[in-house]
Amino acid sequence: MPRQQVLTDAQWERIAPLMPCSDGRKSRPFRDHRQVVEGVIYRFRTGMAWRDLPAEFGPWQTVWKRHHRYSLDGTWDKVHARLLADADAAGEVDWMVSVDSTINRAHQHATNTTRVELPRGDSRDARAARAAARAAATGG
Repeated sequence: MPRQQVLTDAQWERIAPLMPCSDGRKSRPFRDHRQVVEGVIYRFRTGMAWRDLPAEFGPWQTVWKRHHRYSLDGTWDKVHARLLADADAAGEVDWMVSVDSTINRAHQHATNTTRVELPRGDSRDARAARAAARAAATGG
């Protein structure tokens, strides 16, 4: 299989009917769906940046725009649902789930929340601000 062909013909035949068509649009017809979809798959398999996508898949901007459009309009969701349903009907999906109840605690500085800075010192305003913050935290 050549480098630019990441899907077999059988795999492509399963998802080709789910791709939207450009009939009835006033713009240019879509670039070949297979070339673009394989570019998206290749990019995610390798983990490369969009700009580094090989030229065999077409302009990287086209591949990115089509991936983004398919993410927004639900095309990828339809493809995933169909492939999952086909695999489940063929008995290829094991629905056994393993749940782990491990608790991992993180240090307070490991969170991405910002901390409210209260005024420091012993002034009347600082004491009032700290008292208001305590009242708000306790719900009183």
